[in-house]
Amino acid sequence: MEEESIQKYLHQVLRLKRSASNGGAPHKPILLLSIFELIRKGDISSNQIEITPELVLEFKSNWSKLVVTQHSPNFSLPFFHMRSEPFWRLITNIGMNIPLTSSHSIKSLNALKESIAFAELDKEFFRLLIDPIQNGLFVDQLLEKYFHETRTNFNSKDYNVYDQLETQMLNDNRAVYSSRIKELKESLPQEQFEEEIFVRGGIFKKEIPKIYNYHCAISGMRIESSTNAQLVDACHIVPFAISKDDTITNGISLSPNIHRAFDRGLITINSEYIIRVSPAIKENDSPFSLKQFDGKQIILPTNIHFYPSIENLDWHRKECFVL
Repeated sequence: MEEESIQKYLHQVLRLKRSASNGGAPHKPILLLSIFELIRKGDISSNQIEITPELVLEFKSNWSKLVVTQHSPNFSLPFFHMRSEPFWRLITNIGMNIPLTSSHSIKSLNALKESIAFAELDKEFFRLLIDPIQNGLFVDQLLEKYFHETRTNFNSKDYNVYDQLETQMLNDNRAVYSSRIKELKESLPQEQFEEEIFVRGGIFKKEIPKIYNYHCAISGMRIESSTNAQLVDACHIVPFAISKDDTITNGISLSPNIHRAFDRGLITINSEYIIRVSPAIKENDSPFSLKQFDGKQIILPTNIHFYPSIENLDWHRKECFVL
């Protein structure tokens, strides 16, 4: 029975419906390889395939390893057009329609995220893929079929997109990083720029809590989970929409309620890393009171180079803090 399932899904993934231009569009095989790899790592744990920065990043990384044609590395296209394959179904968000172009394709990554809740992989197929041996079989067959000439690059460590972006976030100053974003916006098609910002935002959300050892810098609350659930937030001190800055010194780790208070200017941090609570707050005495933190120093990263930027904190205090 299992052998029949294996043969059925091998037949389907080795006969993907795709454009024949430039030797055949590589988008669907790259997306499948990326999904299979995240299943193998445990980052995808159900047959509901969500649109996450990790998946887009894996797609970009595998593209750089395997694709040598002039196709454009657009993640949204295969995620949407995979619906023509028998093992893949798109589940829309309640009340949403999928916005399409005149050529009946998806408009952008943002349009995809807004309209699609997840893609559903056949449960029978997913059960095969969580087995490392079967997963490896499907990966090998896809590589041989679609990327015979470059397949040896698949396990190479020389194409680590995550490490490249993480290095920029850890080491660039605000001016250099903002300049990078400006150059990307000017040089990339809009769809690819959206994907770049989505991936960088995902890395920011992952790295900031890690640097603060999963503490809320203001309350000291620390929660870790054995699942992929993120229980403290990565907060931009100066909003990305204004600063174009995902560097570590423009980030701080906060619990969700304090994150909201910080964004609304009800709480701020001075140049000596002392917490200030807005006098406009009227609250009852309780263990959850914001005023209990007034005058205390925040929890700081162990590495002084990752401390919040004084310039960014000054901006928040002047532009956001409610007096």
